[in-house]
Amino acid sequence: MARVLVLLSAVLFGTTGTAQALGPDAAPVTVGAARIAIGGALLLLVARAVPAAAAPWPRRELALVAGAVAVYQLAFFAAVDRTGVAVGTVVALGSAPAIAGLAGRLADGEPLTGRWAAATALACSGVLLLVLGGGSASADPLGIILAVVSGSGYATYTILAKRMLRRGHAPERVMAAAFSLGAVLLLPVLLLGDTAWVATPDGLAMALFLGAVPTALAYVLFARGLRELTPGETATLTLAEPLTATGLGVLALGERPGAVAALGATLVLAGLLALALPARRPAPRLAPA
Repeated sequence: MARVLVLLSAVLFGTTGTAQALGPDAAPVTVGAARIAIGGALLLLVARAVPAAAAPWPRRELALVAGAVAVYQLAFFAAVDRTGVAVGTVVALGSAPAIAGLAGRLADGEPLTGRWAAATALACSGVLLLVLGGGSASADPLGIILAVVSGSGYATYTILAKRMLRRGHAPERVMAAAFSLGAVLLLPVLLLGDTAWVATPDGLAMALFLGAVPTALAYVLFARGLRELTPGETATLTLAEPLTATGLGVLALGERPGAVAALGATLVLAGLLALALPARRPAPRLAPA
């Protein structure tokens, strides 16, 4: 069930690009900041109905997880601006599972299995083909570095959220703390950026959707799944996000991915299925008569 929850969260994450494409013209950085602000506010409302844990909040982890939320948002948009959507997406999303898995192993002793490694390699290869299938990539060195920073921020956020969940804090409260504090850090982006688009009906609808669905709801599902999974496994399952985004691009935006992208989608799906489906248990051996 935990894997299903993470996969559902990734599907919701994947609606972000289509919502932005159908909405008004707006700077991606301010859209991301508005999304975190609205999502954090909604998560605070939800968290009020959830009992608090007896364990105190770890202040250092709270500060770090809020910083990680802000970093992976801003670094991703900066990477996309310098190196394009294709390379920025594939490097950020492709690096996060490996970083989360290895960092979780080193920092918290989380197990790494051969099944996770194989599924991650398969899904990341699929993401590479899926996103780069158009052949319009450009490899700006600073953009690549920023994309890795974004993937590292996402991995850091996942590991720290797992620690707080392990202490007994409710998923809703962990997400509310992370995103409300992250929104405070991103407040200068909203104050200094062009946010006139929010005052339009289409802009307000887009901001509310992004804050409610692929942020508040998606991250509650994500945290509930993370509670029972390792950070590396969770990050690998969220590679369903680009797969969803591609499918919505075909259905809602009329995009027509080529054969390479179709092969990539197949590999991503195969990797996710390899990780999400329950492992076969060996049949018991019969004792000799």
